[in-house]
Amino acid sequence: MSALLILLVAVVLLALGYVFYGSWLAKQWGVDPNRETPAHTSYDGKDFVPANPAVLMGHHFSSIAGAGPINGPIQAAVFGWVPVFLWCVLGGIFFGAMHDFGALFASIRHNGGSIGQVMKDSMGVKAQRLFIVFALAVLILVIASFTAVVAGTFASVDPAAATYAANGSTAMTSILFIVIAAIFGFFVYRKNAKIGPATVIGIIGIIAIVFIGQEVGLHFSRTFWVLFIAVYVTVASLLPVWILLQPRDYLSSFLLYGMMILAVVAIIGATFTGAATVEAPAFYGWKNPAGQPLFPFLFITVACGACSGFHSLISSGTSSKQINNEKDAQIIGYGSMIVESALGVISLIAIGVVWSQTSAVAGDGAKYLMSAPPTIFAGGIATMFASFAGEKSYGVIYNLFTLAVSVFALTSLDSATRLCRYLFAELLTPEGKTHEDLTGAAKFFSTPIVSTLIMVIIGCGMGFMGLSQIWSVFGAANQLLASIAMLTALCFTIVKGFGAIAAGAAWGTYFQVIWSIALVVLAVILAVMSLKTLAAQAKAKKA
Repeated sequence: MSALLILLVAVVLLALGYVFYGSWLAKQWGVDPNRETPAHTSYDGKDFVPANPAVLMGHHFSSIAGAGPINGPIQAAVFGWVPVFLWCVLGGIFFGAMHDFGALFASIRHNGGSIGQVMKDSMGVKAQRLFIVFALAVLILVIASFTAVVAGTFASVDPAAATYAANGSTAMTSILFIVIAAIFGFFVYRKNAKIGPATVIGIIGIIAIVFIGQEVGLHFSRTFWVLFIAVYVTVASLLPVWILLQPRDYLSSFLLYGMMILAVVAIIGATFTGAATVEAPAFYGWKNPAGQPLFPFLFITVACGACSGFHSLISSGTSSKQINNEKDAQIIGYGSMIVESALGVISLIAIGVVWSQTSAVAGDGAKYLMSAPPTIFAGGIATMFASFAGEKSYGVIYNLFTLAVSVFALTSLDSATRLCRYLFAELLTPEGKTHEDLTGAAKFFSTPIVSTLIMVIIGCGMGFMGLSQIWSVFGAANQLLASIAMLTALCFTIVKGFGAIAAGAAWGTYFQVIWSIALVVLAVILAVMSLKTLAAQAKAKKA
């Protein structure tokens, strides 16, 4: 199957979804450009800070993407490329993007509060606290998953290993990237440098550090990098957003955009050389080679490539506190997920074109093993690029794409750790109180440094495990979190609808309320049935 045709169909469908469904949602929810956002009404110079839409888009996109849309679709390709493609595209349009947009907008209308805060207003304090506990459990898995990804991408202690040079280069470039981002943030936010010229200089700096990384590598063990990541995310998540989070995520978005453009160029160029053919089977069967059924394992494996509950935490945790105008909510909330789904399709194409290969040979004869998702992704794109640009281009493209994966994973780690701090404080602070009002254990554990360290120690400690040991649990929890967030959105719609009906609404509002109530009831019934089924199975097993 032609990789170019797969990509074109995906882009057209995703674009149509944004234009029609995304705009319809914005109209139904009542997006108001004249209404002040929490970034202005609750400005504090640290977490609530209005951001340039382009900067915020960069932060949001980088944070939600991470390594998810690369790891998920590549691991799910064993089911066949057709089911993965359909779920990335249709799931992205009707589930993932709607979920992200809804979570962002609901948070904006609740003064930048988390989904837990939204649940409290709609369903009560008990529901809020249960959600926060669940969300913290998911965030630990996020930290563990992306710690495993980054540490595996950086680790290089054996000069004879196939990935020794590439991993060392990626580590060096990633560290330099953090330095550039901090410098960028200082000049833009404290010296009032114009965003345009600063962006150009920042991009030039990124290009420069890529070449530096090619020549100078950092070679340390996986254990060292896990510990380094733990220290980094602790410090990064405690800093004001303007110092590192906003500038790093903004600059990393250009790396991501550039990576996607290069991927498209690779697919188009390789089409003319015959190297852009997806060799993966269209449909493997209702079970994959490991015996896992298509349902539900396809969905929890693709995870972030189509729908991710983690995104609701980003939307309501950091992005809603920085959005300058409500009119930006559609492009940031809905649009970012649409682009992420496109990245998921590109990842699917990457593994599809090297399906029958375990390694690709560069011009110098070195072998780049393609076993882990990040190396398969980089190797697949590099293979297509080298087919028309020459074998010498393989190493450069491979290193650039592994760098991109590590940078995005680091952004998600920082954001996830910061969210843990917000949620810990929300969980331990009674309604109507602030952190200063607390005493004893509640005050101690909700202190930013303490709550951050607790989550980092647990999450990064789990990161010592391999990604394969974490991903399936993360994927399942991630999708479950998404379903809870969407259930919350339905409850929010119901409450809002009753208010509109009381004021004399049109028939469309009655339809929304009735349909939403029906869906909530069905969800509750299914949950109860699931619990009964599990109880019956446990009883039968005991008997």
